[in-house]
Amino acid sequence: MERYRLELVGITYNQIESGVYAVILRQADGTRRIPIIIGYPEAQAIECKLQEVVTPRPLTHDMIMNFMNEFGIRLKEIEIRRLPSGVFAADLIFTDGTQTHTVDSRSSDAIALAIRADAPIYTSAEVLDEAGFDPEEQERARQESPAAGNPKTQSARMKAAKDSLEILRARMQKAAEKEDYEEAARIKAQIDALSDNGMNNTDE
Repeated sequence: MERYRLELVGITYNQIESGVYAVILRQADGTRRIPIIIGYPEAQAIECKLQEVVTPRPLTHDMIMNFMNEFGIRLKEIEIRRLPSGVFAADLIFTDGTQTHTVDSRSSDAIALAIRADAPIYTSAEVLDEAGFDPEEQERARQESPAAGNPKTQSARMKAAKDSLEILRARMQKAAEKEDYEEAARIKAQIDALSDNGMNNTDE
């Protein structure tokens, strides 16, 4: 099975929908990205490690790492996958030096452990094809549009995009409330694409 290595880009927070975070993974040898909607505790666990924040007592993922180190267990890698329902999950591949074991995990917990263990993150070609998006390709398509240089067309497009953002944000919030993280992640990617095309500079 063809696999791709992923790199952690960072955590994004939606200023409109409270409590909605997304961890962004990027194809290591390409430009495609996968957004995964996560909760606040998981976002905090990942961000604390990225910022090298030292807490008074170990966080849950730090405690797991301490346990692994104490008993000579190493996290070799993780693989992001999707369940039939569309929700992201992950396989944790552990080794004690003689045997290898695979443990099911939430994708957010797996990522939090991977960055602490300096373990590589992988996903299948199928997941990347279905859930990934290419911001550079989206920008090229926008620039190559015949109407891209027309001021009237741009103004109309900006208004339509602004209206679309409001609709998408409402849909993403509903999807997150229903714990439909696959749909929420897909909508988040659309919101990011619209925002990257200049919506952040639009007057309210």
